[in-house]
Amino acid sequence: MSARPALADLAVGQVVAQRTVAVSRADLVRYAGASGDRNPIHWSASAATAAGLPDVVAHGMLTMAAGAALVTAWAGDPAAVVEYGVRFTGLVVVPEAVGAELELTAAVGALDAAAGTARLDLVARCDGAAVLGRARALVRLA
Repeated sequence: MSARPALADLAVGQVVAQRTVAVSRADLVRYAGASGDRNPIHWSASAATAAGLPDVVAHGMLTMAAGAALVTAWAGDPAAVVEYGVRFTGLVVVPEAVGAELELTAAVGALDAAAGTARLDLVARCDGAAVLGRARALVRLA
């Protein structure tokens, strides 16, 4: 477990974590098995295009989980995350040959010294387009 950040060391607007996550078709198949979401738009190009999508797309919850992993790694303790929510605003299209890259950034959106919490605002982008909106985590810190 990494050292936990201290509330006193943070400032609103400060970027506290960044990560790029590679997403492959194999990742989608594994996630489908683990989650039980076996919708073929997540693994079959023909099913995805028949549904009007450009290609296979990642599960929204997989994208959300990548953001949660960024926050918990930064917090140093998964139990420190007391609230987390997102809105799905775009697609992570996963071409077979090259996969996709999900770029994640977390910045301090608000601090509450009395409650000992920091609100992190997350940005998630794929191919330059936002795929999560209003992605926020409330983290209790020392």
